[in-house]
Amino acid sequence: MRGAPSRSRSLESLRSASAGMPDGTLDTVCTDETGSEEDLYEELHNSGHHYSHPRGGGEQLAINELISDGSVVCAEALWDHVTMDDQELGFKAGDVVEVMDATNREWWWGRVADGEGWFPASFVRLRVNQDEPADDYEAPRAGAGETNDSLPEAQSCKDQMRTNVINEILSTERDYIKHLRDICEGYVRQCRKREDMFSEEQLRTIFGNIEDIYRCQKAFVKALEQKFNTERPHLSELGACFLEHQADFQIYSEYCNNHPNACVELSRLTKLSKYVYFFEACRLLQRMIDISLDGFLLTPVQKICKYPLQLAELLKYTHPQHRDFKNVEAALHAMKNVAQLINERKRRLENIDKIAQWQSSIEDWEGEDLLVRSSELIYSGELTRVTQPQAKSQQRMFFLFDRQLIYCKKDLLRRDVLYYKGRLDMDDLEVVDVEDGKDRDLHVSVKNAFRLYCGATGDSHLLCARKPEQKQRWLKAFAREREQVRLDQETGFSITELQRKQAMLNASKQQATGKPKAVGRPGYLTRHKHPSLPASRPQQQVLVLAEPRRKPSNFWHSISRLAPFRK
Repeated sequence: MRGAPSRSRSLESLRSASAGMPDGTLDTVCTDETGSEEDLYEELHNSGHHYSHPRGGGEQLAINELISDGSVVCAEALWDHVTMDDQELGFKAGDVVEVMDATNREWWWGRVADGEGWFPASFVRLRVNQDEPADDYEAPRAGAGETNDSLPEAQSCKDQMRTNVINEILSTERDYIKHLRDICEGYVRQCRKREDMFSEEQLRTIFGNIEDIYRCQKAFVKALEQKFNTERPHLSELGACFLEHQADFQIYSEYCNNHPNACVELSRLTKLSKYVYFFEACRLLQRMIDISLDGFLLTPVQKICKYPLQLAELLKYTHPQHRDFKNVEAALHAMKNVAQLINERKRRLENIDKIAQWQSSIEDWEGEDLLVRSSELIYSGELTRVTQPQAKSQQRMFFLFDRQLIYCKKDLLRRDVLYYKGRLDMDDLEVVDVEDGKDRDLHVSVKNAFRLYCGATGDSHLLCARKPEQKQRWLKAFAREREQVRLDQETGFSITELQRKQAMLNASKQQATGKPKAVGRPGYLTRHKHPSLPASRPQQQVLVLAEPRRKPSNFWHSISRLAPFRK
């Protein structure tokens, strides 16, 4: 391999530097539990220590050392980065970025085919094999005038690549277990001792089910090590291990679902200096690397996104004849599905603010909030509602959410203003297609119609679309709504009371100010080596894998056009 000896030493130095604190048995958290925390608070306060930021330490120094030595350091994008400025570097998940400067903790300077620029360091991970050949796994075919003498050497090279990937998977899993152990032992256990500072509800909000994740990951690492072939590592069969434990990874969904609440609660607590000192004391007593608690708690969210990337890399260096090939292929598909489910949940949670804002724009709203039962807009449009007993026709705007159908009336003069008129419980409705012609119940001719039957009350609602294709879209939307509810029940998706209240509070604040909050762009500082450096934290992490970015729905565009948030 080209430059293999020097590259191997460089990667080894980088791996050892990024490990932070050495592994080993768990030290006693506090030798003197009476007074040690208070002494540490005082020491921190007198030293003027500030609450630290994520990323930093040995890994950053090692990367810059490699770059200074003239080595090419490549990283693989974990998420899409959409450029917010002409000096930011845009890329998609899976792209390879050459890291040219890692001096700053949060923003690195890098290069891709399209150019150079700043990008968030947390959006990438260093590649395992810095000198990867351009070809795929298949060994080169012997052509005219060539011999097969090079095939064993090529196969040996590929086996080494697979060994490197396997070693990285095991190494990162061991580091991750230590990371989870540090959180559980260093933070959760210490917080439980301070009932004067934390309630059980607060601890559930901040840490979620991280202790459950810790238990599952310990079992997973043990299973991985049992599958590891110490004599011939490239023959290790890790794919089967992922398949055996794929159901356990579902618990990450609950953690990721709760993570926004944890960020809000931590932000609230760290406005008080005693909590800042307490969290920093926990970190130092546990001998953890210089990362703040919110940075530690983000790691499980990032970890579940890295599994498909690692498995994709493992599959690339697994020969189709390898005993583990089919298992790795199936494991990659399974872990993509897990991450996709979590990503979909995150998208749903991001939509609840929009739903709350939309509800606040509707005049004369009655009954419970939308978010009590719904979290997704399925479809919307205008329909003619035919009512009994005089078969009176009413033009109404209908909004189909999961579990309920809301209908509103447009203002006669201001057509962009909507008045609440009612709702239908989709759990108790049956949708029936109605043929064109005379309706037997209302004795009127109808076209492009369908009827909603309420099983509990026996009521029915006749609705007519303007065109046949609009009717078909509505019928498909009703089917999607039922499917969405079924999936939510299977996966246990729901909006917590805290999330609902926070969304409604944000909507009421926005309504009071009269306009939506502006989305801030990152600030910039002057810098000598490069034109400018984003000084703010990187964009909010999103759980997007190597699939294309989801196209925005036009439903919300329709809503904002018909019932805009008040200016």
